[in-house]
Amino acid sequence: MRLGPDSIHRLSEAVERFSYDRDAQKIGIVHFGIGAFHRAHMAWYTDLAMNAGDRDWAICGVSMRSPAVTEQLGPQGGLYTLTERAVESAKTRIIGSVREVLYAPEQFEQVVARLADPACSIASLTVTEKGYARGEGVNLDIELARHSFYPILSEALRRRQVSGFGGLTILSCDNLADNGRVLDRLLRQWIDAEQPELRQWYESECRVPSTMVDRIVPRTRPEDLGALNDRIGLVDKGAVFTEEFSQWVIEDDFAGPRPRWEEHGVELVQDVAPFETAKLRMLNGAHSMLAYCGLRAGFQFVHEAVADPALRDLADKLMREEAMPTIEATQDQDLDEYANHLMKRFADPALMHRLDQIAMDGTQKIPQRWLDTAKQLVQIGRPLDAIRTGFDAWLWHLADGRWVDDPHGGDLMRITSDEGHKATIEHCLLGGKNGDPLWPGYAELAGVLA
Repeated sequence: MRLGPDSIHRLSEAVERFSYDRDAQKIGIVHFGIGAFHRAHMAWYTDLAMNAGDRDWAICGVSMRSPAVTEQLGPQGGLYTLTERAVESAKTRIIGSVREVLYAPEQFEQVVARLADPACSIASLTVTEKGYARGEGVNLDIELARHSFYPILSEALRRRQVSGFGGLTILSCDNLADNGRVLDRLLRQWIDAEQPELRQWYESECRVPSTMVDRIVPRTRPEDLGALNDRIGLVDKGAVFTEEFSQWVIEDDFAGPRPRWEEHGVELVQDVAPFETAKLRMLNGAHSMLAYCGLRAGFQFVHEAVADPALRDLADKLMREEAMPTIEATQDQDLDEYANHLMKRFADPALMHRLDQIAMDGTQKIPQRWLDTAKQLVQIGRPLDAIRTGFDAWLWHLADGRWVDDPHGGDLMRITSDEGHKATIEHCLLGGKNGDPLWPGYAELAGVLA
């Protein structure tokens, strides 16, 4: 029997469950990109907040690119289980915060109506780096943006303005450096190009705080679902599996009300930058290096790669000797202990975190994970052997082609495969029209390493 509102009472007693009345909760959050990470992170925190007494923070999840999540969660009334796994234990909880799931390409009007409803106070996003439709440099690619969340969000804001409702807190939960500022700048560019009459109201009424999010959420495997269904007594097609660790740091700048997330571990701060810099350069930087080097070495999972002494030493070196000297930590940040904790998380075999999942969309991830670190190391005259090794492994990854899933993947594979696995850094500086770099971020990093 499928998990859902009518069958929830059949769940195994071993499954933790919420105590609030789901049907009585108004939708206060509309979230773009209701993938596994959102369900294991923001939706989980919101479920905890409502279970502790917060009201009217139910979530409408919006799928932007594929109806798959709608097909998973729709028949289940938005219900799903979240399982926190460790080496010798697994704890499963039913999450009730997602009340509705919509597919934007077919339900544009319904999504706009949810955002324009006065009960809604927060529009949040996990659309991955490429979902922000950035062109080269810092500017928005207007044509790409037409197929992203911008038309929906700006139309909803226009309706709120006309109706006299307040603005929204627009909350990026993606791994972008300074994600709030980036999103705010791109939204202003969209509004200036498409709805300039909205600009003054947007600036006055809306807020776009920066955030740092951290929880490892591997891609769910069929064997995981099969074992879970046997254990809980129902079929859950929307289940997610994650680690016990979770962190969320949010700039304390909201346009209106919000859940009391801080009572459940969320950190509200004045400046997110030190937290996000450490996470991007240490955790994400090491993850990408392990992904490309690990695939080249024949491994499938992070814990396998970090069990290799050479790759473990390389990851440790990237974090401690290359990333840490470039980070201005706060008094409360112990970066050395952070590195110790990260290595323990990487080594956890319970997560089964696939390297090819981390390796995807490299052109969107690598600049903020490696480039700024590399530039600063060059400026202060320190070596960058681990990043250089990771970059070389990325070139191998592109030339090999088996796992490449990237917006620029086809062109970059063509460039590197011209010389097989012996692609040189100098060769990768070319490839665009008239000999211009195909991707400036790629060329800049290559130039730093040359």
